[in-house]
Amino acid sequence: MTSRPATDPVGASGPDGTDPATGDVHDVVPCPPDLDPRRSVVRLRRGAGDPTWSDAGGALWHATRRPTGAATLRLTPAPGGVRADAWGPGAADVLGDVPGLLGLLDDPTGFAAHLHPAVARAHRTHASLRLARGGDVWATVVTSVLEQRVVGVDAKASWRRLVGRHGDPAPGPAPAGLRVAPPPAAWGALPVWEWRQAGVDAHRTDAIRRAAAVAHRLTPDLAPVELARRLRTVPGIGPWTAAEVTSRALGDPDAVQVGDAHLPHLVGWALTGRRADDAGMLHLLEPWRGHRQRVLVLLEVAYRGRLPAYGPRGRRALPMR
Repeated sequence: MTSRPATDPVGASGPDGTDPATGDVHDVVPCPPDLDPRRSVVRLRRGAGDPTWSDAGGALWHATRRPTGAATLRLTPAPGGVRADAWGPGAADVLGDVPGLLGLLDDPTGFAAHLHPAVARAHRTHASLRLARGGDVWATVVTSVLEQRVVGVDAKASWRRLVGRHGDPAPGPAPAGLRVAPPPAAWGALPVWEWRQAGVDAHRTDAIRRAAAVAHRLTPDLAPVELARRLRTVPGIGPWTAAEVTSRALGDPDAVQVGDAHLPHLVGWALTGRRADDAGMLHLLEPWRGHRQRVLVLLEVAYRGRLPAYGPRGRRALPMR
């Protein structure tokens, strides 16, 4: 994909009904007909109220940050692919990351879906799904730590509150309310009452603060295994969080979220009809080593809502104030 300076009109109305300016840089990214980019990208969004994402004007918008600065990305359907426009100091870098974001860099070579009927069926039914590479390692670290040991709805509410209060307005003609998450230094400097008012306990607060101090070493050019190793040197970040980060930020096809409250039961039930623990999950996934995250994503999509309830619900976060 080659970035081009904006010269031609977009043709689609913006969120306020006007015809917004073309991005600082833009391009049309070709996509094969069997790829559904939106299905791949939506896994990166932390709930419908995620302030770094928006659906407006028939487009998918994302506000993010790169070392060169903040950027707003707009993705719209185009003949033969997806039209990408980007604004802001980090626009060129974000535009360069679009193929990975759409799942076009995901390589399923060697994935043997036929080894189990449930995996084969999920792969056949959801053939358009790819593993997206988000590219924003730091934001993924924050969202993953916020999701440690609490129910997802509370973690997403904390993210929404903190980014809404401390993030920056997205550059360019962005939809109202679209925000860029704060940089690491800003997260590290948040006073303790801001965390508690957002329902974040001391354990997760301290983990994010420690990670912020070494965020310059957590870069998207690292191999997943090296990024995971560096993450796990941070007190408060274990294998579950490291796998969440590498799977979402780097599109790691082999990440396994050991320690998850639900995944072992999902894998065990889908593949054997019985619940499993972490050791059992790893044993069942071993035939797909190299593509274990791919199997997990396929099983989640195929069996969401069909898994029997096992054990107590996850604990709730501190109430917001």
